[in-house]
Amino acid sequence: MSAQALTDAVVTELVADATAAPSMHNAQPWLFRYGHRSRTLTLRADFERRMPEADPTGRALHVGCGAALLNLRVSAAHHGLEAATTLLPDPSDPVLLASVRLDDGPDARPDNGPGARPDDRPGASGGRAEEALRALHPAIANRHTSRYPFDEQAIPDDVRARLVRAARAEGADLVFLAGPHLETVLGLIRDAEGYDRGDPAREAEQEHWARYTKTDAPVDGIPDYAFGPRDAAERATNRDFAGSIPVPGRAHVPFEHQPQLALLSTGGDRPADWLRAGQALERVLLTATLDAVSTSFATQPLEWPDLRWVLRDPVHGTGHPQMIIRLGYGPTGPRTPRRPLDRVLTIEP
Repeated sequence: MSAQALTDAVVTELVADATAAPSMHNAQPWLFRYGHRSRTLTLRADFERRMPEADPTGRALHVGCGAALLNLRVSAAHHGLEAATTLLPDPSDPVLLASVRLDDGPDARPDNGPGARPDDRPGASGGRAEEALRALHPAIANRHTSRYPFDEQAIPDDVRARLVRAARAEGADLVFLAGPHLETVLGLIRDAEGYDRGDPAREAEQEHWARYTKTDAPVDGIPDYAFGPRDAAERATNRDFAGSIPVPGRAHVPFEHQPQLALLSTGGDRPADWLRAGQALERVLLTATLDAVSTSFATQPLEWPDLRWVLRDPVHGTGHPQMIIRLGYGPTGPRTPRRPLDRVLTIEP
């Protein structure tokens, strides 16, 4: 793609892909600005969309913005552009999360077909790294959070290995939970869900982001059609966005007896680490989507500091937990609404 071809339409496509990323309560806490002269996209935090009760430090907000940044890099590679990315480029401006200089990239390699896999090995560089990102692009439109039951089929070892490598490619660790550690984490998820129900301020904050489509035309938040069914055994790991409000016709069905959970962690726990965690998270999710693995999140214990640290592996865990991912085979989940691009993107000369 030549410099002349980097039109407003291309920039809009890049940001449309970026905003397909997941974020806490689908708040979409990001703003983009593009300058034609500098060929640079900046990503800024929209702190008006932060959750002051559940996310007072803004950690989850940064994770969501990091996921959008990964999608932007994938989209740039898809368009034959190199995305030179700098995290937190101005220490005096904490709202400015990243700058992405878009330069002409190497000629796109031939498509290796639907069976091709991205080279997600750590250290992949140059054209190989761009090809790895480019291969993830079809998954952006197909990745959705699924709050539905998964079956009991185990995720194969080779798929797990690809997901672990995807996280490592972005500087994070992904560990599949098993044994006593899994049982501990499942207990913490349920404890945190109970704590949320007992905290009126958190309940009100969650309810603020629930959308009921008979009365709303949502552009953000979690619409009622994406709540998913209730677990008949009351053991599901998903956050229940319905809360105490009954949803007419909502099904009560059994969920998987043994959820397959993975814990994403980083070595540090500062804003740059949160942004890296978001990029690693989205790379894992897109890789899972290519393997027909459905995903959702169990973030409840991450939002209680005393519980967050207990999430670590008591024997080997030394990192900072950033996300709990539920994975399995089942419905992919519906598409959730996105804010109009003219509300999140500004294009300058």
